[in-house]
Amino acid sequence: MIMHKGKTIYLSSVTVDVESARKIVELRNGDVQKKFLNPTKNSIEDQLEWLGNYLERNKNGDEFYFFIKRIDTDEIIGTVRIYDIKRDIDSFCWGSWILNERKTHTAALESYLLINKFAFYHLNYQNSHFDVRKDNSKVISFHKKTGAVITDDDEMNYYFQYTKEKFEKFSLKYNGLIK
Repeated sequence: MIMHKGKTIYLSSVTVDVESARKIVELRNGDVQKKFLNPTKNSIEDQLEWLGNYLERNKNGDEFYFFIKRIDTDEIIGTVRIYDIKRDIDSFCWGSWILNERKTHTAALESYLLINKFAFYHLNYQNSHFDVRKDNSKVISFHKKTGAVITDDDEMNYYFQYTKEKFEKFSLKYNGLIK
């Protein structure tokens, strides 16, 4: 199911099947991608089990997992996920943000805009929290440009907070990239 559409990509809900599990394992184990992600097993069976558990969290409105697909070819080029929803502080976390080498030139910006639009407007959250590996300098720089603020850190990660208000201000510059 297509959730939101950009200029060159769209978000499609991940389904619980062998092909989805295989693609996620492939995406998570790219040389560049796995450097910045939590380690996972390379087993399709383990990924299928994880997806089965995810389905329950999704049914409860606690998690949302999307493939990022190219509009021109329908090819899966990445993933992005909403999880760690904290209703008491009206906040969601997003991550598992992976884009492979077949991404479009604007796929990173479009997927960022689409996942935040979904969470802030469809799910109606007011805040976002997320972490980024300290050695992922490009992503850290990107988030700072959007207005996200580092609120804490540990040995491995910076922890960010972001608001709907800051997203609205940032996204005004890029309205033409999402529909």
